[in-house]
Amino acid sequence: MAFAELALGQIRSLRQTAIPRNYEIWYVYATGYNPQLNKVINETLARNGKLTEADLEQIYETYLSHIKTTDRIDKVGARVIGEIDDVMLLIDEALDMSTTYSESLSGVSKKLAAAIDRDQLKKVVDTLVTTTRDMRETTKALEARLALSKAEISNLQHSLEAIRAESLTDPLTGLGNRKYFDRSLEAAVANALETGEPLSLLMFDIDYFKSFNDSYGHLTGDQVLRLVGMSLKQSIKGQDITARYGGEEFAVVLPNTALRQALTVADHIRRAVMSKELKKKSTGEILGRVTISVGVSMLKPGDDMDSLIERADACLYAAKRAGRNRVVCEADPEYAAETRGQVA
Repeated sequence: MAFAELALGQIRSLRQTAIPRNYEIWYVYATGYNPQLNKVINETLARNGKLTEADLEQIYETYLSHIKTTDRIDKVGARVIGEIDDVMLLIDEALDMSTTYSESLSGVSKKLAAAIDRDQLKKVVDTLVTTTRDMRETTKALEARLALSKAEISNLQHSLEAIRAESLTDPLTGLGNRKYFDRSLEAAVANALETGEPLSLLMFDIDYFKSFNDSYGHLTGDQVLRLVGMSLKQSIKGQDITARYGGEEFAVVLPNTALRQALTVADHIRRAVMSKELKKKSTGEILGRVTISVGVSMLKPGDDMDSLIERADACLYAAKRAGRNRVVCEADPEYAAETRGQVA
């Protein structure tokens, strides 16, 4: 109860919505059982004085939601083990029956050799027929049970695949989440360095996203995020990788794509987002158009994942400083000015 009171107190003092996700975050914070969660909350509060909806969602996705996924995987795994145990038990019973049947056949063979009249022979044959029928029924039961187990294990396998896909998906936009992005980019960078093929990265951010949240509420903010996610799905095809990087920031990994091509893709996405008109669902009010700022970097010899992201991020901030709703890459003067400013 003390932890519960502390959690609700934090929600009240920071004027957050009293929803289960936020309660869970603050309850875990109050217990102190997850030091990394506490550390990121304390650092964010020290830096910004508050936690935005985007901050809370990112904290939950990073430090709490995967625990539920692990629990679900454990439950499915336990069911798989249960199925295997049942099948093994049935196989043991079938083996016992097979041994008994083999012994019966051996006994029948001796009785047949010793039979001296028709009645004795009939009795031996009747015993053989009964034993064979029992064995056939046992075999049929085993086949049916094995078929059921095969179907059940196949269903459980699909469940595990669905859980895995869910653990790598951002629930709001349907794009890959941060975990999916990190894994995909790491693999793409390793492959590009090995093959010598070009690799580009787009990092983009929704312009004035905070004002949407403050002016129209978080539901409208979510609508903006979904709109951008939909634009990305419609714009990106094939081997290209899309993800919600965190908050209102998104990323696109472009394998086998040089900088000039990546700029064309980035501008296509920017125009696609800007072409959609945002309408408030509850009232039908037209809220205007959403724009994005995009930073583009290309993998260089000796690069790693972090340096590629760092340059794309610097290009993104250069695009924002230059007026937003634009694309900036490493070759642009805005990027050079941004990096000079950072050094200074």
